[in-house]
Amino acid sequence: MSAVKNIVLVHGGFVDGSGWQSVYRLLTQDGFKVSVVQNPTLSLEGDVAATHRALDALDGPAVLVGHSYGGAVITEAGRHDKVAALAYIAAFAPDKDESVGTLVADPAPGAPVPPILPPKDGFLFLDRHKFAASFAGDLPAEDAAFLADAQVPWGLDALGGTITEPAWRTRPSWYLVASDDHMIPPPVQHRMAERAGATVAEAAASHAVYVSRPAAVAELIKQAAAGRA
Repeated sequence: MSAVKNIVLVHGGFVDGSGWQSVYRLLTQDGFKVSVVQNPTLSLEGDVAATHRALDALDGPAVLVGHSYGGAVITEAGRHDKVAALAYIAAFAPDKDESVGTLVADPAPGAPVPPILPPKDGFLFLDRHKFAASFAGDLPAEDAAFLADAQVPWGLDALGGTITEPAWRTRPSWYLVASDDHMIPPPVQHRMAERAGATVAEAAASHAVYVSRPAAVAELIKQAAAGRA
């Protein structure tokens, strides 16, 4: 695979695309053309459509990058003909007929359980008082508090949206494991990465690794763009 210059960043649940800002800056400084998808997070189908619109607008191949639930989005959207590679950042990488909901339905004994509140009007939120510890434990307290208070409602249809055919079966993939993640346990991240045949790196970071460790995230994306391990 020749070097790719387009990068498309897809955010996860509970947050919007603004968290990619530092990663965006690092990549654009290195000459990449970077697009940030603002998922509606109402349904997986809708988020895939939003991602496809971003890909349609590009003039060449791209690395498609997803954080958290964004990994499910890129797994479904990544069969688009402009996707050259996938990069998962502490993200879900479901298989055919799986959803984020099925992947989190049966946590291992002792694994951290995200503090997701009961659904309200078809949407999910994290308990804002527990947000920092579960999602952003390595961010300054005021930054974690902002993320908690700026939460995006996450639709049940996004949580339950199933994969028709995983793009990682036909696209090379890279995976950055966050080793202090209390949302997606690191052993689960490793298993999904191995199943996808991904090239794996690891960063000592919380689930908000894309905010707290942007250089590590940008480096993995650059490796994917260059097609190297």
